[in-house]
Amino acid sequence: MCGGFTCSKNTLVGLNVIYILVSFLMIGVAVHGKVSGIVTSLPIVGGITACGVFLLMISVIGLIGAVRHHQVLLFFYMVVLFLIFLIQFSCSCAALAINEGDEIKLIKSAWKTAETKSQSLVIQAEQTFDCCGLGLDKDNKVYVTPTLADRNFTETNNVFKNYPDADCYHAANTTMKKDCETCYSHISDKVNSGFNAAGGLGLFFSFTELFGVICTHKYRLYIRDMGEFA
Repeated sequence: MCGGFTCSKNTLVGLNVIYILVSFLMIGVAVHGKVSGIVTSLPIVGGITACGVFLLMISVIGLIGAVRHHQVLLFFYMVVLFLIFLIQFSCSCAALAINEGDEIKLIKSAWKTAETKSQSLVIQAEQTFDCCGLGLDKDNKVYVTPTLADRNFTETNNVFKNYPDADCYHAANTTMKKDCETCYSHISDKVNSGFNAAGGLGLFFSFTELFGVICTHKYRLYIRDMGEFA
């Protein structure tokens, strides 16, 4: 019956096999993103890869512990999985609870950092969303029409040189179209949906980790009882 020794063992094995597949998927996505040029930031690729490798290691430890009835490996696996649950649950709740003010500060800080350290990211964002400038003043008030400084950055870096059909395209010695808007409204929607998706997905998987901790604890008790009876 479910809840017994065999069921707990099979559940742990199945859960860790799923974690192994997810880890390979994470590593594959990171490598594909780097090779294809979709993701150009090495820290992002490295972070995803590191998470995939870490998940793979923990899953292999849990799988070996479950198959070989190894109490020490199962205890280590249970403790690490519970710590991951706490971290992931906290981060997921924080992502779901972020408000508009915090979102504005986060977007503005990231945009300013990119302007000074990696202008290619700003250029890529403007090309992707067909916009000019961030659209937040010094008081974090949103404006739609690009300012002179916004237009100067876009024109100096020839952001839309190869995009003649874009709303923010401009030929030499000409002004931008009236339809050209700032980027905040486009970015904020993406960031908000990203936080909600990441928070919801993280919250769901955090409970699978808690389920794994409970199964591991029960499985260790069954192994201990079997040893005592033996």
